[in-house]
Amino acid sequence: MSKNGLILLTPTTIAYTGTSATISANGSVTFANCTALSLNGVFSADYDNYQIVMNFFGGAGSSQQVFYRLRNSGVDATATDYTWQSLLANHTSISSVRTTSTNYGYMVVAGVDAWSGCIGNIYGPYLSQPTASRSVNSSSLSTGSVIWDFATTHSLSSSYDGISLIPGGDHISGRVAVYGMRK
Repeated sequence: MSKNGLILLTPTTIAYTGTSATISANGSVTFANCTALSLNGVFSADYDNYQIVMNFFGGAGSSQQVFYRLRNSGVDATATDYTWQSLLANHTSISSVRTTSTNYGYMVVAGVDAWSGCIGNIYGPYLSQPTASRSVNSSSLSTGSVIWDFATTHSLSSSYDGISLIPGGDHISGRVAVYGMRK
């Protein structure tokens, strides 16, 4: 009988643009002032589904969006094959946005000069099938705490072994870990 649970995975390599990024002894990645962070070799035939856990500090200026792109052999999938939808709940309202044919998926949004936390599940990135993801995060905006819920699909039936996290505005600092879900 197989055991249930999440297994912390160590990237084979990382690439970043910014001040620093390092793989810790346990496999998580700590990063500082990055405008791009790529985790290579985290998806494999060992697991079908994965969970990404991230906490980070968004840079100054405006609320900080973090997009993602699937990647294989160190190259991001940048074509317009991503579709995403979001739900936002704040202290005054609930709203929804849907976007099609973009060249990125959504992972998280942080507040201005604030910490944000995110848990994202990615389904079948290494399998030769379309990939789906869902992430939920909580952050602080000037108006108070908010909850963001994102669903993304990538329509190609391609295999990917890594992921890039790309801030939509300023830099980000924090820690990210990728877990494989036991089959």
